[in-house]
Amino acid sequence: MAKVYDALKRAEEERRRQAGESAVSAPSMVLEHPAAPPEKKRSSFWKRRGSRKGRRHSRSMADEINKRRISLLQPDSYVAEQYRSLRGRIDAMAIDRPIKTIAITSPSPGEGKTTAAINLAAVTALSVGRRVLLVDCDLRRPQVHTTLGLNPENGLAEILNGGVSLEEAIVKVEGIDLDVLGVRKKPDNPSELLGSSKMRDFVAEMANRYDRVILDTPAALGLPDAKAICAISDGTLLVARAHNTSRRSLRATVDELDSRRVLGLLFNGIPRQRGQYGYE
Repeated sequence: MAKVYDALKRAEEERRRQAGESAVSAPSMVLEHPAAPPEKKRSSFWKRRGSRKGRRHSRSMADEINKRRISLLQPDSYVAEQYRSLRGRIDAMAIDRPIKTIAITSPSPGEGKTTAAINLAAVTALSVGRRVLLVDCDLRRPQVHTTLGLNPENGLAEILNGGVSLEEAIVKVEGIDLDVLGVRKKPDNPSELLGSSKMRDFVAEMANRYDRVILDTPAALGLPDAKAICAISDGTLLVARAHNTSRRSLRATVDELDSRRVLGLLFNGIPRQRGQYGYE
């Protein structure tokens, strides 16, 4: 992991340098407040402004969702090729030991673990003759079904609590041979469910049914959820974001999890250089 820590150190130094430059070059501004317009116009102004903000927010949300599923929307893109390379590396590791269930986590929220889970599952499902299952194990802040535009009638919690079969909860992604088990209802006891013997049995059963199972977990630090899932998976993929993830939090995550199960680290958010394959 030494190379990873060196890369994070450089990212931190670059972030501090950029922050320092911004602080120095940012101009100060003095705003003059004009007299308030009549109430009717003022109300109309704020209504229009609120409408514009709402549209901008909607566009921003749509753009963010599209980024998370880029391998589905742009299968020939540079990013999709990087996920294919990741798939190839995992397949090479699987020659020496079975890697059918892969937990994907990150130190903190917002570092791209769900994006990695969705795109790795998508490019793996494109392999000929492979059965792939993507499971949203984040019972607190699920995002998989929203990103993929799915509306599950049942989810992981309903299966673990009993009374619902896998067939009643699985949703297939249109246009690709990918099964998804999302989250329908957020349970009151997520940690207990994910750390239960039922969850262990469920993962073992899925490993028998599918060629590859991708488990999108909550962030690793601060909650026991990710640790419980990683402990029953064949391997764990860590996700870190450039200019965001600190070396301290990454070290803490590695210490928290079983390092023997860590397959590697996906360094997310690195800008491409001109001349790289697939540059647009």
